Amino acid sequence: MIGAMGGRSRHAWLVILALVLALGCAGPQIAPQTAAPPPAPTAQPATAPGGPASDLLNAVLWMQRSVEYKANALTAFALARIRLDQALEDRNWTAAPKEQTGAYQSLPPAIVLDIDESILDNSGYQAWMTLKGTSFDPKTWNAYVNTVTSQPIPGAVEFANYAASKGVKVFYVSNRTAEEEPATRKNLEKLGFPMGGDVDTMLMTRKKPDWGSAKGTRRAYIARSYRILINVGDNFGDFVDEYRGTEAERLKVMEEHTARWGREWIMIANPSYGSFESAPFRHDFKLSDDEKRRLKRAVLDAWPGP
Repeated sequence: MIGAMGGRSRHAWLVILALVLALGCAGPQIAPQTAAPPPAPTAQPATAPGGPASDLLNAVLWMQRSVEYKANALTAFALARIRLDQALEDRNWTAAPKEQTGAYQSLPPAIVLDIDESILDNSGYQAWMTLKGTSFDPKTWNAYVNTVTSQPIPGAVEFANYAASKGVKVFYVSNRTAEEEPATRKNLEKLGFPMGGDVDTMLMTRKKPDWGSAKGTRRAYIARSYRILINVGDNFGDFVDEYRGTEAERLKVMEEHTARWGREWIMIANPSYGSFESAPFRHDFKLSDDEKRRLKRAVLDAWPGP
């Protein structure tokens, strides 16, 4: 009896084992637990999907598309008109405190206007640089100037003609080169700016040997024959020659002239370029773009975060 039961048990176990093996063969195969190979590297696009990164993007967007920029410029030129009327009534008023010497009170009146980003909007060139991922180059800039397509800053043409209607001579003091003067003159004439009649009112850099990028010598040239009432610009260097200092030095000079801002000196907003941008890297344009960006980031006063 016991022997028969043992035989039946062995037979039952063999049947169960066969079923297990059969089920195992029929079920899904489990891959061995080994690490999957790393995915093949994918080629990175040459530029980000949205185009090349550019420090100019938001600045150009603001200048071209925002109503805030237009309102800011209109505000500045409305103030300039009010200040011009006041200056015409005050014989001691001058916008050239360093250059205006002697008995200037009896001289005929004049105003000084910078051109680029003060009365002419060159954001088309800035936009081109932004989209191409490139930077300023004298050759491409000259090509842009010769297209004669710069647009007027809102309020600029109206202010210049208002001054001319009051018998005020309008001088254009620009760091465009003498070679770029013909195209610049054509652009201003096309937009309706007053051009001075028989007086040469276009004072470009290097037009005379001592007319460098600092504008003091050109203001002095005007001040010998005219009483300068208003100076309009977009860069610190349009008002003072000490614009290439450190940030601390620039701030000191700016504060020394606090009473002049919004009175005889009218600043037009320009977030795209200027000595404000180069001050953090001490105006050393030979540095790489990465190093200039590093030094600009280093001077930011940032919230430490939560």
